Amino acid sequence: MLLQNIHSPYDLKKIPEEKLPLLAEEMRNKIIEVVSKNGGHLASNLGVVELTIALHRVFNSPQDAIVWDVSHQSYPHKLLTGRYEQFSSLRTKDGLSGFTRISESPHDYFDAGHSSSSISSALGLLTAWNLEGRTDKVVAVIGDGALTGGMAYEALNHAGQLAKNLIVIVNDNQMSISQNTGAISRYLSRLTTTEAYQSFRYKVDKAIDYIPYINRHLGKFIYRFKRGLKGLLLTNNLFVDLGFEYVGPLNGHNIEQLERFFYRAKKIPRPVVIHVVTKKGKGYSPAENDPASFHGVGPFNISDGFVEKFDSLSFTEIFSRVMVSMGEKNPRLVAITAAMSKGTGLDAFARHYKDRFFDVGIAEEHAVTFAGGLASGGLVPVVAIYSTFMQRAIDQVIEDIALPCRHVVMVLDRAGAVPSDGETHQGIFDIVLLRSIPNLTMLTVCSAKDLEICLTWAVEKAKGPIVIRWPKMSCPSEIESFSSPIEEGRGLLIKAFEYAPAVSARFMDEQEKGDIKETASILIVCTGSMYSEAITAARSLLLKDIQTDIYVLRFIKPFDNNYFVDIALSYTGVVFVEDGMKTGSFSLELQSLLSKTKIKTSLLAFPDTFAKTGSRSQVLEEASLLHSYIEEAAISLLR
Repeated sequence: MLLQNIHSPYDLKKIPEEKLPLLAEEMRNKIIEVVSKNGGHLASNLGVVELTIALHRVFNSPQDAIVWDVSHQSYPHKLLTGRYEQFSSLRTKDGLSGFTRISESPHDYFDAGHSSSSISSALGLLTAWNLEGRTDKVVAVIGDGALTGGMAYEALNHAGQLAKNLIVIVNDNQMSISQNTGAISRYLSRLTTTEAYQSFRYKVDKAIDYIPYINRHLGKFIYRFKRGLKGLLLTNNLFVDLGFEYVGPLNGHNIEQLERFFYRAKKIPRPVVIHVVTKKGKGYSPAENDPASFHGVGPFNISDGFVEKFDSLSFTEIFSRVMVSMGEKNPRLVAITAAMSKGTGLDAFARHYKDRFFDVGIAEEHAVTFAGGLASGGLVPVVAIYSTFMQRAIDQVIEDIALPCRHVVMVLDRAGAVPSDGETHQGIFDIVLLRSIPNLTMLTVCSAKDLEICLTWAVEKAKGPIVIRWPKMSCPSEIESFSSPIEEGRGLLIKAFEYAPAVSARFMDEQEKGDIKETASILIVCTGSMYSEAITAARSLLLKDIQTDIYVLRFIKPFDNNYFVDIALSYTGVVFVEDGMKTGSFSLELQSLLSKTKIKTSLLAFPDTFAKTGSRSQVLEEASLLHSYIEEAAISLLR
């Protein structure tokens, strides 16, 4: 094998050109093998194998910096930078991250995970190096999907002004998470030329570059003259207008062609955009035929690409069904997503109501403000965004939704602990960030029925901005309380006889007989996403003869303080369980509320650190939020 003998890019450079296709095949096989077991981002990584090989053969990482936008396509990069032996641990606890991580390798310059930031990071790094006198290169690799994010254009505009020798590689695969939409995608698709055209352009560039500057006083004049002459002979584009040299589009799977133009780009003392065209999922037919499904995928069968499905439905699937049902009854209902129609469950709504579905690309800020505009026109927008990505649009929520009190429903998928994706994707900041915003209502849901009731209420009866959050997990089994109608500001009180009728009946019988002398009781107060852990802990406590009930925080804001205190006064101790940051948490406020009583309290939430990679249970365990910790906290209150 070639791959297992590569311990650094230096080893890669020694491989003969004729063996590079075999290396690419080995890399694809390794990526497919590991992702089929661990899950991960498959299609995007298969699409950049040759591009990554060419980059590491031409540039000298880590002396030269390669900055991957989002970095979910960095698996080939990891394989070529000394991480082959650890690659089987990808996306597991204490294993390799599915994204670039500074702590993992000197070849990873940034901790990445969100899109459209690579050019800004690369430009800053390059500018710092230039000020120090370093002449090493910085290369930003950004996908056409990430170019739908406005931050990328802010950086391109600045880079053109600085005129630094930045190299930006636009990986054009017509995909982000979902199929790309919008003018940028169509624009890139039109930039198609033959290799003969590129050869002609290179010769023109070279000929014009021979025109001397003469002296510094004529520099600007000569530069403008050169650009004007190029404009007569060659077709300019957006990147050229921003001050970049443009090369492309190139075949992103032709290593020889990529290397040739990368070497040329290294010699240009100005910012350069290199446009490469790749196929997402390249080399694995299930991913090639359905790149959206294989963008982020769980464990699957390699032979046919079959992804195992569980019997119980996820919160995302329930949301999808409810949206389709409401769309049929309410013609004013519209749906918005930021390049993740499938991930958020809105793909079904898009199929049924094409004219009322809007995919704005990777542009969360625009999605939120656009929704405010739709609401001002009398429509009822539902904006579906992952919790971690909503962090990018907090200003828009405040200024364009909450301040004018627009009736916009914002649903946050992947709230709380998120498995496998690591620090950048945990949905643990939304409660702290959003709860303080005036006019905003915030709910958490704990079951399929609860989601249906809350979403229906938010769309049909509520006013002003609404936020509803739910986790990435299967829905718990239904109980009667989950069907309770909405009482604004109030949660769901779930008694022991409802979630564990047999055990509760035995407990009550023994209590009546006098076999149980102490009548200490515990109330577990939890956000909807933590209900499963709360109920497991409650059942265990009940078996230990500790009467335990659960109060699910259906409403985080507004909140009926008096109603809650009246309930809490019936218990010896209250354990708060919140799948958000402890600092600034809602539970801290409720704990303070009960401090005026004799009730003992304990609070479990995410500590003041970034959650690491792991399964959902591992992430919760790291934060001391598993059911065993809830049980331990309850027992401690009764000692």
